[in-house]
Amino acid sequence: MTNAAADSAQRPLRVAIIGAGPAGVYAADILTKADRDFEVSIDLFDQYPAPYGLIRYGVAPDHPRIKGIVNALHKVLDRGDIRFLGNVNYGRDLTLADFRHFYDAIIFATGAIKDAPLNVPGVELEGSFGGAEFVSWYDGHPDVPRDWPLDAKEVAVIGNGNVALDVARILSKHADDLLTTEIPSNVYAGLKKSPVTDVHIFGRRGPAQVKFTPLELRELSHSRDVDIVLYPEDFEFDEGSDEQIRTNNQTKTMVNTLTNWLVEEQDTGACRRLHLHFLHNPVEIYDDAANPGKVAGMKFERTELDGTGNVRGTGEIVDYPVQAVYRAIGYFGSELPEVGYDEQRGVIPNEGGRVINEDGAPVPGIYTTGWIKRGPVGLIGHTKGDALETIGFLLEDRLNLPAATHPDPSSIIELLEERGVKYTTWEGWLKLDAYERSLGASYIHPDPLTGELVRERVKVVDREEMTRISRGE
Repeated sequence: MTNAAADSAQRPLRVAIIGAGPAGVYAADILTKADRDFEVSIDLFDQYPAPYGLIRYGVAPDHPRIKGIVNALHKVLDRGDIRFLGNVNYGRDLTLADFRHFYDAIIFATGAIKDAPLNVPGVELEGSFGGAEFVSWYDGHPDVPRDWPLDAKEVAVIGNGNVALDVARILSKHADDLLTTEIPSNVYAGLKKSPVTDVHIFGRRGPAQVKFTPLELRELSHSRDVDIVLYPEDFEFDEGSDEQIRTNNQTKTMVNTLTNWLVEEQDTGACRRLHLHFLHNPVEIYDDAANPGKVAGMKFERTELDGTGNVRGTGEIVDYPVQAVYRAIGYFGSELPEVGYDEQRGVIPNEGGRVINEDGAPVPGIYTTGWIKRGPVGLIGHTKGDALETIGFLLEDRLNLPAATHPDPSSIIELLEERGVKYTTWEGWLKLDAYERSLGASYIHPDPLTGELVRERVKVVDREEMTRISRGE
């Protein structure tokens, strides 16, 4: 063992985790609870002034899972053994070389926030949007515009995952029914003016191949004054579908729900309709002479199941007049400065969480976890498993990590202040959290469903305002 390694073995292991969403928090929690005979010192960084990442900026505000997940993450960070440093942008405020000076190991948990591409003609037309961009808007992301063009009466949402259902539900739901959530004021005002009457969700495969969960599906039926419309010709099942239904309880539940809706479907005269289409493959988004350059409709090729649960084209083209298209076919990870990037998968190249270089060799002291490690698939349980694997390898490598030259926890704070970075802390988040809750408490309105006056919080959107409140300025 070298003198540097011997020194690092005697002091606390200094670890920086970049990304304070579920992946980063779980990694920090697992590391603090790991069976070890040495101390750890963890700093959790995020580019936003507030923690929680995609839970705060990527999940619909009316989603019932939000509160439970946020409460769990809050308990981890509120213990005091993990230091949160928000409003710090990796690659701008701090470089990889900076992190190397202050930490023995760096874990990237930056997630995936971009839209996966949809490669069809017309995707560039005005009125064609990324679903992830829309989610960021309605969740009050500090770095997106405050206004959103909600002028379409008929809308297409492409995708059969949870994000597609969230996007379609928010588009079709009455704005007043979202007032019990933390929806920002500018988002409420935008949705309130929306003239939408019909939202169409399109999936390429059949009802047994959908990627959303039973919970997400059931939430669709909870929207007031919104009819769900299904089509008998879309309900096709092959041998692969039958096998999936027999062996997967989640698939069985969703297929039963959908077929029951189909059989029981009634036109209640609701002023908005949410249409579920299956066996539709996107072909083209088009404009017309009346509105050149703007979305006027979308064409699909009807597909059919091939016996394995996959589909093939039938050659039949169907056309839907819509004035807006939302692409919700998945998220995609972003490239990070000074770190390798797989352009095909949108991830940091790694083996089990150990970041690797172009030759496939591990980069000492650099790790990754979450969606930027494995791609944007799986739920919270998968994120925990990811973190467990990554932390296992980090602990295994501990005695061979490149030792930090400035391991004192105060050193990184001194550098941030020297560079004028207005970083936020956990104590600052508690101030912002209390402020948002006070806004909610002062926002008195009748709940359209219960008649009660309920508003848990109103989310602050502006980054500078979030930072000022957090820092007590």
